[in-house]
Amino acid sequence: MERTIQKKMPVGGGSWVTVDVYGDPDAPGLVVVPGVMSDAYAWSRVAVAVDAWPSVAVVNRRGRTPSGPLTSSYSIRTEVEDLGVVLDELGGARALFGWSYGGLIALLSADERPVRQVIAYEPVMRPFGRHALSDLEVAEETADWDRSVEIVNRRISGFSAAHVEELRADRPVWEALRRLSGPLRAELGALNATRPPEALARRAGQVDLIIGQLNQGTEPYGTSFDDVRRRLAHAEVHELAGQGHLGHIEAPTELARLLNSLAAA
Repeated sequence: MERTIQKKMPVGGGSWVTVDVYGDPDAPGLVVVPGVMSDAYAWSRVAVAVDAWPSVAVVNRRGRTPSGPLTSSYSIRTEVEDLGVVLDELGGARALFGWSYGGLIALLSADERPVRQVIAYEPVMRPFGRHALSDLEVAEETADWDRSVEIVNRRISGFSAAHVEELRADRPVWEALRRLSGPLRAELGALNATRPPEALARRAGQVDLIIGQLNQGTEPYGTSFDDVRRRLAHAEVHELAGQGHLGHIEAPTELARLLNSLAAA
């Protein structure tokens, strides 16, 4: 599907979010919620390859251009309320899909409103990234966005120094990561300030969880995935072969194919 429209929606605190809609803008379909260090553009290659729903709407969460600022009252509650605005404006959704932090937002949303299906790719929950919050705060105070990108890749995600240098050598990619690191400290702070309920997505008709094959049982994403999984007794677990946390970047067609296969009948 091709992108047909971008919608701007006012949300709380004087901020706003934009939503990139692929396919039929009048037909509820799959709503995608990206996580930290990601935006709607990063999910475009997945969106164009998904065809099991009449539309794919990718939320550009607040804190990333062209959406509005986080605002001083930002919390996970803010994210859930923003998603509620998006769903109301779109006329609902046949399915919610969230990646990483976005996966937790989607699962929390399905605690509050009926959702036919929720799909979450390696959702995270506290204490994910908590050990790096003080260093991220220093980087934010000094506007050292290079340092923020290094922290999230090395101290949180556990990637190698060589991987970080490869990213740094690609100037457009590095500049995009620097921009996306702006809301990182606040987002991880909100994640760690919230204790998730003992049961998640209680109003979802169907819950599907995706984990990258390379992250099974490993820190930090596999272990956080396991923490979330324990709160979802009715969920089905699916593996994205040969991938880790960045399947939307490294294998967008394969991820889209898996999403298509999971569409509820």
